[in-house]
Amino acid sequence: MQNKTLVVIGGGAAGFFCAVNAARIHKDLKVILIEKSSKLLSKVKISGGGRCNVSHACESVNDLIKYYPRGSAFLKKAFHHFYTAHTIQWFQERGVELKTESDGRMFPSSNTSQTIIDCLLNEASRYGVEIMMNADVLSIAKMSNENNAHHSNFQITLRNTKIISANYVCIACGGFSKESQFDWLLKLGHTIEKPVPSLFTFNIPNDNIKSLMGVTIPDVRVKIMGTKLQQSGPLLITHWGLSGPAILKLSAWGARELASSNYEFTVMVNWLSDFNEQTLKDRFQQIRFEKAAQKIYNRNPFLLPTRLWEYLLAQCEVPEEMRWADLPAKEQNKVIKLLCSQHFSVRGKTTFKEEFVTAGGIQLSEVDSSTMQSKVLSGMFFAGEILNIDGVTGGFNFQNAWTTGWIVANSIVM
Repeated sequence: MQNKTLVVIGGGAAGFFCAVNAARIHKDLKVILIEKSSKLLSKVKISGGGRCNVSHACESVNDLIKYYPRGSAFLKKAFHHFYTAHTIQWFQERGVELKTESDGRMFPSSNTSQTIIDCLLNEASRYGVEIMMNADVLSIAKMSNENNAHHSNFQITLRNTKIISANYVCIACGGFSKESQFDWLLKLGHTIEKPVPSLFTFNIPNDNIKSLMGVTIPDVRVKIMGTKLQQSGPLLITHWGLSGPAILKLSAWGARELASSNYEFTVMVNWLSDFNEQTLKDRFQQIRFEKAAQKIYNRNPFLLPTRLWEYLLAQCEVPEEMRWADLPAKEQNKVIKLLCSQHFSVRGKTTFKEEFVTAGGIQLSEVDSSTMQSKVLSGMFFAGEILNIDGVTGGFNFQNAWTTGWIVANSIVM
């Protein structure tokens, strides 16, 4: 009997995880992995500053799904098959230890993404996965298979006109930024949720806050005015505006809303997330009493970065020589207001390259969450970001890749 073939389209995290697990589980299955570029696992390589943010430490499935702006209900079912604890175990069984950092992000103990890449490449080699590079898929056609009603057969045409036949296809080619890039999937009868960027930083073109580029504030609260969108966490000031985890989380949750506003909106930053204007007013009275004779510029009682503290005081026209005891009520109120609610006009975005993610993709109602098989075409599966699933920054998009790839591998019926 001729061996059956699985073709995995996409040489990223989801594609590799699907391919190596399918080849390991089904000894008689021929697995071919197709990558259109000349690089394998390129996102794995650069993620987490070259360390690879493999997953995120979450005690339970219910904790984990809170970090997915799109796809949480779908993933709730999928994560019961494979989630963070399984990821840790899978890599551990192959000699890769993961460590958890204070913010919950998980990295290989080696602190290099190459460890994860080598592990996946070794598995592919061990189980005989055939890898084709520079192989761009033009189309997938479903062939009629009268002899065996249980399986669809597929013909995959590559740009070099080569045709590959497969019994099963797993599409794991990542998210696309343009709707037209989904055309070959639309022809198979699937519906696409329009793609929009999900993780991006906020451009603030006409504001001197940018003079503080490189300054990080560990815990701020950021709100998008006129919406319910708000997030807390570290913020980074860049030469184009605002970035850092708080901004990236906000961009993920607001992906569709911000796209519809053409990325023009007002953002409010509370530099001291533990305070509101009233509680800060009370704290100011205390500080003025305790530090009366000290210069305001020299004594920053809130542990804000010095450059930011001086910038905020200058914005409120507080003279450099002024002591706490001499601060007039008008200036004090200005400082309090600016610390708790500074407004910035955002005009545009900058893609956060390392974590490039899109919201959108294959509609989840057309995919079985227990098998990742298409409800439109039997024998066709999906894994990773091609689905309308995206997580915030912190290892969540990789966990989606491992989970969905693993489920596909385990769902193939020989």
